[in-house]
Amino acid sequence: MVETHYFYAYLLPDGAHGVADTWEECEQYVKGKPDARFRKFRTREQAEAWLAEGADYRAKAVVASGIYFDAGTGRGNGVEVSVTDEKGNDLLWKVLPKEKINRFGKHWIFKDASNNYGELLACFFALEIALQDDAKKVFGDSKLVVEYWSKGYIKKEDVDPETVALAEKVKNLRDVFESQGGTLARVHGDENPADLGFHR
Repeated sequence: MVETHYFYAYLLPDGAHGVADTWEECEQYVKGKPDARFRKFRTREQAEAWLAEGADYRAKAVVASGIYFDAGTGRGNGVEVSVTDEKGNDLLWKVLPKEKINRFGKHWIFKDASNNYGELLACFFALEIALQDDAKKVFGDSKLVVEYWSKGYIKKEDVDPETVALAEKVKNLRDVFESQGGTLARVHGDENPADLGFHR
């Protein structure tokens, strides 16, 4: 199996921008800069096009209608949670008070949380929104959350009690969602409009 090479577009607060050939190179530019924007792409042309369009996180390929979730740590302020529709429009305002949403339309977790915890919390919010709006499809790119934790399969001895408690809440919400005809499925990060672009 041939490993896919990715390109990493970045836009810094001072306007500097470019396309890096490796995550390590990109990280040198964006680390510690909370307002930096960056994302991985399969081709240099896609990366350059994203920069030319203003480095808009909502700019994604056409994907299935539904609610999408993701989490990331790239702005340097801990884990950030994202929930959007298929067009990349932020949806967290539907379930969170205004003061809990940052200026990017996302939610910071101000604690020593793991990215996996962030993905699980994002899944919880996505399911809440889906039930509220009677949406039938929820998507995320975390295999751990979509295929295990949200189904109640979690090694309790390996994770902190807070994560175990959240996993139980998510499982219960998923059970209700699926009993009403909903589906929770996994998509590739490149096809996730909620993707924050903070991973390799």
